[in-house]
This record gives sequence, structure tokens and C-alpha cells, in this order.
Amino acid sequence: MAHELTRRDLLGAMGVAAAGAVVSPSTAKAADAPKAKGLRILGICCSPRKGKTTAAALQVCLEAARKVDPGIETELIELAGMNIPVFDPAAPADKETDFQKLAPKLTDPKVAGIIIGTPVYFSGMTSLCKAFLDHCMVFRKGNFALRNKVAGVVAVGGVRNGGQELAIESVQAALMCQEMILVGDGRPSAHTGATVLNNGKDDISGDDFGLASARNLGARVAEVALLTAGAGK
Repeated sequence: MAHELTRRDLLGAMGVAAAGAVVSPSTAKAADAPKAKGLRILGICCSPRKGKTTAAALQVCLEAARKVDPGIETELIELAGMNIPVFDPAAPADKETDFQKLAPKLTDPKVAGIIIGTPVYFSGMTSLCKAFLDHCMVFRKGNFALRNKVAGVVAVGGVRNGGQELAIESVQAALMCQEMILVGDGRPSAHTGATVLNNGKDDISGDDFGLASARNLGARVAEVALLTAGAGK
């Protein structure tokens, strides 16, 4: 038949040059070369306690992000000890806070992804996290400076079902108002975000599932950040 699809046609349609094709060392090297040079992913730790389990969970996320592409740069920012008061829209515009110093980092064009980390307090985010997100109102008033940056959320709770997903969803709702691109933890867990367990001794090292979801989240943020930056597949 004139329209019969030959094996050669099929391979061509699939983009296969030849069955059993061998990738040359130079091609493999090019494929492994950094595609994301200068692309940055920030981890924002909203725990009032510096260097504790939420920071540790974010470090796991950021480490996984770096493994996606050697060109990705990461930075952990801890809000603990910073002057980020409850947001007051009537406050004088020149009232200085640490958020004003932080804003340029968040809006830097090189920052393609932001991962927010919060402990779980009564099934929600911390007051410090809420204050931080409320201060982000300034980005909406301008040109939506966080628009199309990739966002992920990790929550650390004192028990396995301690409100982590509720806390994640409340943070996501605020980030959605910034026109950010929200992602959850990737495969195989693939849910709303990273849900991590603090065993009560400020230790997350024994939470295999939670750590896996944190790694999945970091990798997923990096993958989508690469795509939005035009460096991914």
C-alpha cells in the first residue's frame, strides 16, 4: 500500500537516526554541560528559630535542585531574627524593615525559583511567614515582579498528619496571587509539596518519606525553572 508506514519511516518520525545509535563522548559531554549558568533558586525559611528543622528541610530541597543541573545556584535565607513586622498598609512608605533589604534578592531576574519553608503552627503557617507574604504586597502594586517565578512550599510538623498540607496550601494561596508558577513535590510522591516530620528532638533525619518529598520538591522546582528559563527540555 502507498501509505504503509515502514520501520524506517517510524524511526524517523520518532527522531531516531538509527537503531542502536551510539552517543559519542563529545555529545554526552555536551549533554551533561550546565544549561542553567547563573539561574538561582532561593530557599526562604520562615521559622522563628534559626538553623532548626525547617532550615534543614530547605537545605535538602536546595541540594536536590543543584543536582538537576550543575549551573543552578542556590541560597538559603533565614528570616529568624530579621525585622519583618506585621504588615500594616498604612505604615509610612519610608519605614525601614529588613524586608526592604530582602526584596531585591527576591525580584532579581536571575532568581527563577523560590521555595518557602514554614513550621506548622496550629495547622497553619507561622506568623513570621504570614508577615513575609503580606509584605510581598509591594510586588503586586508594581509590575508583579514575582510573576512566572517557580514556587514550591515545604512544611515541617510535629506529627505525620499535623497540618502540613493545610499550611502548604495557605502559603500557595498567597503565592498564587503573585502570578507565580506553583509546583508540588514531583514523582513518585507528587502531592502539594514537601511534608516533613520533626520527631520532637529537632531532627528530621529519620523521616524517610518527608525527606524524599523534600528532594522531589527541590528537583521539581529546578526542572520547571529550567523550562521557564528556556534551558530545559
